Amino acid sequence: MDGLLWIPVLALAVAAPLLYPRWRLRRALARPLPAAAEAVLQRNIPVYASMGAALQQQLRQLVKQFLHQKKFVGCEGLELDDEMRYTIAGQACLLLLNRPSKVYRALHTILVYPSAFLVPRQQMEAGGVVTAHKQTLLGESWDDGRVVLSWADVKRGYRDWTDGHNVVLHEFAHQLDSESGSTNGAPYLGSQDSYRSWSAVLSRDYDNLRYDAYYGRQDSVLDHYGATSPAEFFAVATETFFEKPWQMAGRHAALYDEFMKYYRVDPRAWLDQPAAPPLPEPGPVPLMAAGPGAARRSYAIASW
Repeated sequence: MDGLLWIPVLALAVAAPLLYPRWRLRRALARPLPAAAEAVLQRNIPVYASMGAALQQQLRQLVKQFLHQKKFVGCEGLELDDEMRYTIAGQACLLLLNRPSKVYRALHTILVYPSAFLVPRQQMEAGGVVTAHKQTLLGESWDDGRVVLSWADVKRGYRDWTDGHNVVLHEFAHQLDSESGSTNGAPYLGSQDSYRSWSAVLSRDYDNLRYDAYYGRQDSVLDHYGATSPAEFFAVATETFFEKPWQMAGRHAALYDEFMKYYRVDPRAWLDQPAAPPLPEPGPVPLMAAGPGAARRSYAIASW
């Protein structure tokens, strides 16, 4: 009989490591968001006030889970405060609204620098010679569970929500992209039909943006940095979708529809339509043959 009494004890010991984190998360989610945090969301996420009560409640719950599960680290002497944490968490969780998600399941740490930061890089030169150099970055997303951000550029992102540039949206789009197993511009979509439609639309618009970037066309809604690679195209298009939705829908209607299906929101409902009507979407533009100096333009290759 005494031996049988040990069975539930052993079962509890085995289950405790699995049940305790869930209990702690439920407890964190049950607590109301502090009034100061709500004020940060109102102040530093310009579309928050227009989102409606249901989406606001979703965002608050996502922010609580994000802050419960992720670690923030200040770099180069930066002392993190609650405004920084709530601002970054709130913007990152905009990408998760209306979507079943484990809140960036692979992510565990957000490193925040005061401003743009230097990272070591290696470059292969002609003849196989490898040279070391440093590159200035505003943000970076790693596939080992880290995101790096410049706080100065996070602030620039929320102070102008209509320019299509937002380092938080950009780097956390990379995190979503990587959940499919590789960071290649094709996040997890759930069905073959979805991948076929995604591939057709994004491949066409990516090629068109490469054309615009190569020939220096300045009227593009999408930032030319998106022409660097399919992964950067997805991140840049995410920034544009949330910050310039009317322009993106007008110039890239099929692309906008794909992003509405993926993100399950329509940011046009949160922002007034610009006074100037968006231009009609251009048709596919064939890539022209590379001209002199094209070999110096490098693009990552990935398959959609």
